[in-house]
Formats: sequence, structure tokens, C-alpha cells
Amino acid sequence: MMGGKSWDQWIEEYELSHQHPFNRASHRIGIPLILVALPLLASGPWSHGLLSARVACFVLGWIAQLAGHVAERKPPEFFHDWRFLLVGARWWLRSVGLK
Repeated sequence: MMGGKSWDQWIEEYELSHQHPFNRASHRIGIPLILVALPLLASGPWSHGLLSARVACFVLGWIAQLAGHVAERKPPEFFHDWRFLLVGARWWLRSVGLK
């Protein structure tokens, strides 16, 4: 699934398009917002009252990341390869010292 590359190689490639400090900061905020929103969105109708908060986290996470790419002047890597959606999460874990 990872195309014969190690996680380290994927993250190194990811980091090349995330050099601008604003882009890095926006991803440190945006990625966890999205990661928190995904399971909450998947919880479906069992938590109606949280729908707007779940959607807001998801949308704000993506806005933050896209704003970072505007500053970087590079498109998101997942436009070229969907696997970078997974790599971004792994990059975030590493950036906060969890992986």
C-alpha cells in the first residue's frame, strides 16, 4: 500500500512541500482538527447536538491546511497521491513527538 517506501521516506517527501513556517503551523492545527472530527462524524445520528461542532472541526481543519499551502505556494501533496492523506497524519504525530 505504501509503494515500497518506508514511513520515513514518505514523511521526508511530505516535508519538502511543507517548509514555510505558516504552512507547518497551520498543519499542526488543521490535522488534529480533522482527526478529531472524523470519528465524531462517523458516530452519525447518535449525537445530534454535536453535528455542527463536528462539521466545524472538519471544515476549519481543511481551511487551515489550505491556507498554509497558499502561503507555501504549493498544492497539497494528496492532489498527486492520496496516500499523503495518511502521511500527513503520521507527520503530525511525529511533529508533536508521538511517533
